Amino acid sequence: MAKNEEEVKNSVFGFGESNEAFAEFFKGTSYLKELALSEEAKTAVHNVSFEPGCRNNWHKHSVPQILIAVAGEGWYQEEGKPAQKMVPGDVIIVNPNTKHWHGATKDSWFAHIAVMIGDSKNTWLEPVSDEEYNKLG
Repeated sequence: MAKNEEEVKNSVFGFGESNEAFAEFFKGTSYLKELALSEEAKTAVHNVSFEPGCRNNWHKHSVPQILIAVAGEGWYQEEGKPAQKMVPGDVIIVNPNTKHWHGATKDSWFAHIAVMIGDSKNTWLEPVSDEEYNKLG
C-alpha cells in the first residue's frame, strides 16, 4: 500500500469516483467526490484525491479557487514561483487567472477540498513535464 493511501481513501469527506470527465487534463488517476453544489449560490465544493505522482495540467480559473489539504502529501505551484508542499491543514487561495497546477507527491496519495465560488471558466494548458515534476522533493 502506497504512503497515505488508507488515510486518503477513508477520508471523512469520501473518496469519490475516477475523475473521467477531466482525465485528459491529468497525468495519472484522480478521483472526484462532490460535497456541495449550489447553482443559486454559484458555489461548488469537491474532494479531489490523487494517486501518487498524479497531477493536473497547468491551468487558470476565472474566479478564485480555495484548496484545503485534507489527507496525504501534495504540491501546489504557481507559474514563476517554487512549488509548495501541501499537508493536511494547509490552505491555498488561488487568485483569478493565476496559472498553476496541483497534485500528489511522487510517493504519497493526496486529497484536497476544492472550493469554487462564481461562474468559473477553466482554461486548461500544457502538462507539467516529468522533468519539472521529478525535480520536486
